[in-house]
Amino acid sequence: MRRLLLIALGLVLVGTLAAGQDTPLRYNSYGAPGLIDMPIASSAPDAELAFSASTFAGQTRATLTFQVTPRLSTSLRYAALQDVQAAGGAFYDQILDRSLALQYRLVDEGRLRPALAIGVSDFVGTGIYAGEYLVASKSLPGDLAATMGLGWGRFAGVGGFDNPLGASFADRPMRDFGVGGAPSLDTLFRGDAAIFGGLRWAPDPRFDLVVEYSSDAYIYQDGVAFTRRSPWNVGLTYAPRPDLRLSAYYLYGSEIGTQLSYVINPRAPPFGTGFGAPVMPTVPAADLSAALAAEGMALSSLQMEGERAYVAVANTRFAPSAQAIGRTMRVLDRELPPSVRIVHISLVENGLVGPAVVLDRARWQDSVFAGDGGAAFARSIRFAPPVAGVPVPPTSRFSWNVAPYLTPNLFDPDDPLRADFGLAFDGRWALRRDVILAGTLRQKLAGNLDAATRMSDSELPHVRSDFALYDREGDADIADLTLAWYGQPGPDLTTRLSFGLLEPMFAGVSAELLWRPPGQHWAMGVEVNQLIQRDYDGAFGLLDYEVSSGHASLYWEDAGGYAAQLDLGRYLAGDWGGTLTLSRRFANGWKLGVFATLTDVPFETFGEGSFDKGVVLNVPLSWISGQPRRDALARTIRPVTRDGGARVHVEGRLYELSRPQTARVIDDTWGMFWR
Repeated sequence: MRRLLLIALGLVLVGTLAAGQDTPLRYNSYGAPGLIDMPIASSAPDAELAFSASTFAGQTRATLTFQVTPRLSTSLRYAALQDVQAAGGAFYDQILDRSLALQYRLVDEGRLRPALAIGVSDFVGTGIYAGEYLVASKSLPGDLAATMGLGWGRFAGVGGFDNPLGASFADRPMRDFGVGGAPSLDTLFRGDAAIFGGLRWAPDPRFDLVVEYSSDAYIYQDGVAFTRRSPWNVGLTYAPRPDLRLSAYYLYGSEIGTQLSYVINPRAPPFGTGFGAPVMPTVPAADLSAALAAEGMALSSLQMEGERAYVAVANTRFAPSAQAIGRTMRVLDRELPPSVRIVHISLVENGLVGPAVVLDRARWQDSVFAGDGGAAFARSIRFAPPVAGVPVPPTSRFSWNVAPYLTPNLFDPDDPLRADFGLAFDGRWALRRDVILAGTLRQKLAGNLDAATRMSDSELPHVRSDFALYDREGDADIADLTLAWYGQPGPDLTTRLSFGLLEPMFAGVSAELLWRPPGQHWAMGVEVNQLIQRDYDGAFGLLDYEVSSGHASLYWEDAGGYAAQLDLGRYLAGDWGGTLTLSRRFANGWKLGVFATLTDVPFETFGEGSFDKGVVLNVPLSWISGQPRRDALARTIRPVTRDGGARVHVEGRLYELSRPQTARVIDDTWGMFWR
């Protein structure tokens, strides 16, 4: 009867001639696009970021899902499972599991055809949730949407039949889910297959009702954590706001489950384009430096030759580079003599001068009141080599800031969520424009990082795994204190030399050279470091461990914001290898990415996790607050912190430092030129 129902559902799915209304995407209990436990073929809006938390029968799942491209989504999941029975008979009171899932939409939904997607779950985790699937979804009349899929692994626990891919895929190797971390490519789409499916009814964007046939047998929990009496699940979701969804489920004939999902999109700031600072009046100011400073621009150099003016400014306020250029142009237009017709504006970072934006003053004045939003003016701009103006004495050499900080420590097996909260004092003194003394002092106010008792069992030098010792020693720490010198031997070459307490765990010297050809999608760099490990107390003490490290790096970024970085070299534990980082950047400053590092350290020696990997997240605070500012909340999330593949953290690395100056970034943010 179940198979007949699913076959009938499939016939309706592929044979319908009309589609119902579009409804908001549903995230399942695993935090991925889906029904309740089962996936669907639909995708979230491009760049949507979803945070989901669900719980039932002693297991809690927290998931971060990102729609990487319009077709590809990825989910990073952390789960706490109570009462688990392994296939070999071992019993676990609790397992803390980390897993990664991917889904790619192969076919878009059409008038007659369903959307079709392929997905894999937990292929680099422990294997508890490992499974693969092909799934089709179709909108139906009456505000309905139907889904039917073919699953393997976890998705083939009920009603399984011989693998339709053939005899070579008939057997699925067993996995020891107590280890995890290494890719399990030998299990993909192997073993028996089974059918799953469901219906969703959404008469209103705020409500939906789901009925699901689940092919998941819950073999590790059935009879231990709960009793699975039925493959049928039902669920109800209520969305009090477009970004918030609350769900309740009745699962497997015996359990009640709940879920919360919160969605945001980096491309849709909560405050639109922001509140911003008011655009300046057109009355002249008495001093050019003061007028620029009022707009958040520090005048670095100025030179006028005939009908041209060459101006370099340091942007201290606006995240979009084009907005800084636009504000600068407004000041220059009212302050420069009428004889100046062409203006060259370069942005400066730590004494490094970026390419000049060349603006025609008359065209700019015409565009201020043009009805085309400045489109004609935008087509007239061009880029030139960095300006070489006469240096202007700085109005201020010293700056400081006091702000709260939060340092989370995730995925500790003893306590998966630890954090410290306190105040951070950041100071910066420009001895010269290209010589910067900077440091950060942190005072802890509250937190439980010092409660960690787990000691490192690493066979490698303890370059990161002794993090608990650093967390326990002292409430006031010097996070970093460095003297950095930046150079520009050529328009395409930049250099950096940093000395001091580079980060909380290492001190030393770091030297870097970056080659960024203008107008290219790529750049190349090299960095060498001589390092010594800092003492645990966060002061000036040092330990005995010394290491030489360094990397050659290749950077690539396309016009759509997709970027890749490859680093090859020597890491903190003396191991040799490479790191590949894939990310997506947005014009407003958001960045989301993943990275993986493979070195000559064997998986067994590396320990839990097998190799270093994680997620990179950068959220501009201007996006959150709506106020103009350049700082951001930056986090690197690792499922486990070990010593292999560890790299020193150095503030002011050249690629990220100089990126806002590039023609590509200014072009990408040009819509903010008039703000």
